[in-house]
Amino acid sequence: MNINYLTGDATAPKGQGKKVIVHICNDIGKWGRGFVLAISKRWKTPEQTYRQAFSNESKLELGEVQFIEVNEEITVANIIGQHDIARKSSKNIPIRYPAVKQALEKVTEYAKQQNASVHMPRIGCGLAGGNWDSIEPIIIDTLIQNNISTSVYDFEASTPTKTSKSIQNKDNKNKSQ
Repeated sequence: MNINYLTGDATAPKGQGKKVIVHICNDIGKWGRGFVLAISKRWKTPEQTYRQAFSNESKLELGEVQFIEVNEEITVANIIGQHDIARKSSKNIPIRYPAVKQALEKVTEYAKQQNASVHMPRIGCGLAGGNWDSIEPIIIDTLIQNNISTSVYDFEASTPTKTSKSIQNKDNKNKSQ
């Protein structure tokens, strides 16, 4: 079994049956940038559950996972795999690979129990500052080695960005001259 790489939206996982959408969260209760915005746009409960965990003196620790069932087929897994957040004043990256592995081991067990496939963006490689060459082997060692069907989504915007629109306009203008 291999990782299935797809182009698309990880919040709209492909395939039949139960699915777990995995994403990385930080350990300080900050939710508001990156892939979490796509999660919040589609469902409110993953964000509410995450924020609730930080509303009192206790907090989520690195390596923990919140499993939030958002409908009969989809569960969102908030993985605590990032320490703090990226700051311009610091050269330290927030991703914590051992925490990601610990959390993906929990996701593996959950997926086995639920007979679910796992879906995710390239976790840990955006705001968390991680490297896919470090994350991919963790996914292989946890999910793939346990025969969990796993899909990684690379998002392709459905509408051109301002930059691509302006390039297209220049190209069209040059073609007409």
